[in-house]
Amino acid sequence: MPPSARRIKSPHQLIAESGADLEGHGLKRTMGLFQLVCFGIGAIVGTGIFVGLSDSVAEAGPAVVVSFALAAITCVFTAFSFAELGSAIPVSGSSYSFAYASLGERLAFLVGWCLLLEYGVSVSAVAVGWSQYLNELFDSLFGFQLPAALSAGPADGGVVNLPAVIVILLAATLLVRGVRESARATAAMAVLKIGILILFCAVGFSAFQDGNLSPFATHGTAGITAGASVAFFSYIGFDAITTAGEEVKNPRRNIPLAILICIGVVTLLYCAVALSAIGALGADAVADKPAALSLVVNQVTESTVGGGIVAFGAVVAIASVVLTVMYGQTRILMSMSRDGLVPRVFERVSPKSATPVANTWIVACVFAVPAAFASLDVVVNLTTIGTLSIMVVVNIAVIALRRRNPELPRSFRVPLYPLSPILGVGFCCYLIWGTGWATWAQFAGFLVVGALVYALYGRRRSRLVTTPEPGAAAAARPEA
Repeated sequence: MPPSARRIKSPHQLIAESGADLEGHGLKRTMGLFQLVCFGIGAIVGTGIFVGLSDSVAEAGPAVVVSFALAAITCVFTAFSFAELGSAIPVSGSSYSFAYASLGERLAFLVGWCLLLEYGVSVSAVAVGWSQYLNELFDSLFGFQLPAALSAGPADGGVVNLPAVIVILLAATLLVRGVRESARATAAMAVLKIGILILFCAVGFSAFQDGNLSPFATHGTAGITAGASVAFFSYIGFDAITTAGEEVKNPRRNIPLAILICIGVVTLLYCAVALSAIGALGADAVADKPAALSLVVNQVTESTVGGGIVAFGAVVAIASVVLTVMYGQTRILMSMSRDGLVPRVFERVSPKSATPVANTWIVACVFAVPAAFASLDVVVNLTTIGTLSIMVVVNIAVIALRRRNPELPRSFRVPLYPLSPILGVGFCCYLIWGTGWATWAQFAGFLVVGALVYALYGRRRSRLVTTPEPGAAAAARPEA
């Protein structure tokens, strides 16, 4: 058996083990293209735009539209790579499985470790944002807010963020009932929140003033870069589409299409929302304001009714992000468990609901803790740098898999190859630079912990070592 750093599981073995071309490892194929697009939008549109817009505006001023566009360009190049890999290896493991098939087990484990950060910790951050808009909704409808002690963590002047815990547990309850039920709920919520954001744009543009866009680049190029790094959090989640690889009908066709449709729709929506909000009130009125979109509508309409509608949309939108991101997290853990790199409890699928029930409840309980006690600001930058690092690996994986497995069926191929994935790496590194040295240090520490976990647990328990199957030696061949 080659050294652990050089173990590679072939795409054919991954697909065979998951049953991705049939029924996936006890999972059922119930999601069509429309539901998958709604799933992707459900994973993306939420806290990043409803809560994070104000932070992006604080960094970039009116040029936040450029920041959103820059973040989108980074996502587009990487979306191409995800689309090709998702069509070639339609399994639940997403970028973890892509790295395993092209770059080796150790790097794949670290990608999975970063996915725990992206999906898991972002669930906590999103739940905190949900709590903020729930209070705004209560204020609009009933004229009161939950006590700070029960609606914010210690860092934000409270004791425990109870609503954040509740939304995570509600999402887990829906997820264990079945994918069909979760997909239907996600589709309904996606349609509703897109409608509310379009309504917001109509209100904002009705009060649009050109003077509010001047000066445009308030903090210069550095501000635009910093704003793009913050805005990138608003796009996190599109890669969750690939985690549904074993539960999607015709995944080789529908996964690439869903990724590209989601990125296009979300980018247009985000730029329109940012432009209308700043055009209506100005950057200073939006920057660093909690529940900024409700604030804009309240001031433009001189009524709390419109703000209440936006708050309701935010509550629905952010809840759908919690639902879809938790779904992605459980499927990543299921794939890692299938490979022996995390405990086997995470791969068990209930024969009744065809969902990983124990996995889902473990994830919900673990990430309810930071949601209850952490601040949103603490985790956003760390989640962003983790996601960008994963995207660097995915872009490299496209090149590596083209060289290693050129015969693999691909219903979508990255355009302008190899320039496109190389540009994807470059844009990701540029945004990583914008997160700042403190975030780099935190992330380095996080990776060190992940490497230790792999060395002490995953390396010895990998099923490439403990249960080699016929042909596994070839599948686990050393890297060239």
